Amino acid sequence: MKWALFLLAAPPRLAAAGDVLFPHASAGSPSDASSGIGAPSVLLAIACAVAGAWLLWRGRRQASGRAARGKLSVAETRSLGNRQYLVVAAYGEKKYLIGVCVGQMSLLAALDDGAKPPSA
Repeated sequence: MKWALFLLAAPPRLAAAGDVLFPHASAGSPSDASSGIGAPSVLLAIACAVAGAWLLWRGRRQASGRAARGKLSVAETRSLGNRQYLVVAAYGEKKYLIGVCVGQMSLLAALDDGAKPPSA
């Protein structure tokens, strides 16, 4: 419906060479001259930025603390090609050899630190 009124409205009058133009507020803008961002909006934006930085710092600090305390780690990884891997996973003092394929993980052997690898 608004587009129909736009089509029926008279075209705006162009200023002639001798006309003096004065700025005025449009129908949708406030009539006062303070159309900028207010101080409460700026303070709210600064508070949000500070809170976000604090949450990011706190999250990274806790993540690094968790990694240092964890018992589970990946000691070594070897690619066999075609998205297949051999993984040595350590949990505490024990190590395990795991075979990883596209849709499957299999425990191949529990490794002993004192055992020597078989010679080929």
